[in-house]
Amino acid sequence: MRRRRANRNPENRRPLFPFLRKPAGQLAVVLFVAFIIYLIASAGGGASTADVREVSVDEAYQRYQSGAFVLDVSWPAEWDEYHAPNTTLIPLDQLSNRINELPADREILVVSRSPSSSQQARDLLLAAGRRAVSMAGSMSEWYAKGYPIDGAPPQ
Repeated sequence: MRRRRANRNPENRRPLFPFLRKPAGQLAVVLFVAFIIYLIASAGGGASTADVREVSVDEAYQRYQSGAFVLDVSWPAEWDEYHAPNTTLIPLDQLSNRINELPADREILVVSRSPSSSQQARDLLLAAGRRAVSMAGSMSEWYAKGYPIDGAPPQ
């Protein structure tokens, strides 16, 4: 019996997956892998609490009642007018220089008179490696819902 010798010439070998030599085959593989990644990502069943970046005024109040660390990034004049009791004031324009004053081991709830300021502060804190969420509404909405404040808003 004669043993068949393997052909060592690479030009004579048949490729294992010949369709991968064509751009259409390569595109099909990329799309298939992307679809599998999409399925894996969507299998989580929604956002976990770690993924939440913004909470409603009602949820913010529940967190406030539970003892959350609340950071108000309003202007000092707005803070003097009225604010939620037992919150910490660091105006948005000072926050990047004062992040070290905030707890690193707790989630920070960011509130303000302006929801966009709360979002900016939250994003700055997240970029600095802190856990933070912002309140979707403003302190005016907080007050309108009857939640506690120090001071008195204008009538």
